[in-house]
Amino acid sequence: MARQDEDGREAVIAARGLVVGFSGEPVLDGLDIDLWRGEILGIVGGSGTGKSVLLRTILGLNARSAGTIEVFGEDFDSMSSEERQRMGRRWGVLFQQGALFSSLTVLQNVAVPLREHMRLPDDLADELARLKIEMAGLPTDACGKYPAELSGGMIKRAALARALVLDPDIVFLDEPTAGLDPIGAAEFDQLILRLKATLGLTVFMVTHDLDSLATITDRIAVLGNRRVLVDGTFAELRSFDHPWVRAYFNGPRAEHFTFG
Repeated sequence: MARQDEDGREAVIAARGLVVGFSGEPVLDGLDIDLWRGEILGIVGGSGTGKSVLLRTILGLNARSAGTIEVFGEDFDSMSSEERQRMGRRWGVLFQQGALFSSLTVLQNVAVPLREHMRLPDDLADELARLKIEMAGLPTDACGKYPAELSGGMIKRAALARALVLDPDIVFLDEPTAGLDPIGAAEFDQLILRLKATLGLTVFMVTHDLDSLATITDRIAVLGNRRVLVDGTFAELRSFDHPWVRAYFNGPRAEHFTFG
């Protein structure tokens, strides 16, 4: 049975005691974290604190030497390969650079998960892919374009469409607004909010973007000292007594944010 918080929300991801390292050096050491159903959780921290390592570890892309990860109340380690594949269809991932296949068009890229996991006829896979491309805010003529013909913002939206194409419960976003201009970043934030409301998504978002953290997250977890230092709302973190947290949430770039 999945963990629940005091409000009765389900922990769709519950990680306990994660230890992850490379070349004998731990990056995460005893880290605990929960992702509650229906929330947008922001993950922040200084350079080298393991934000992307944590995301990739939860996805099963990085090995861990200790700790447990429960997904929808099920122990990830005890799952068979078929069960893991089934579970993997319940989440979508947008990697930092988009990770689109350069030799495929946008339509073909977005349809890849459908053909891999659902084995749908080509015409039905293309129809579903077009629907998600439209939901991601791309024009119809983008379907036939290759990644090299797209702007940075269009690449992000195409990658998001692919992450959504299997109708996942959870979406993982790794620095989704990195490289976008302020207008493009704000538009992408609003897109995430609309998709969360429309599709009932739960979002795990690694970001350093203060605007995103302030405007779309329900909760923020700060990584440091190889674990979660603190979690809370943007407003709550402004009063947390830690040098990095104070500097980040109360520095010059955060001065224009007001709450309450």
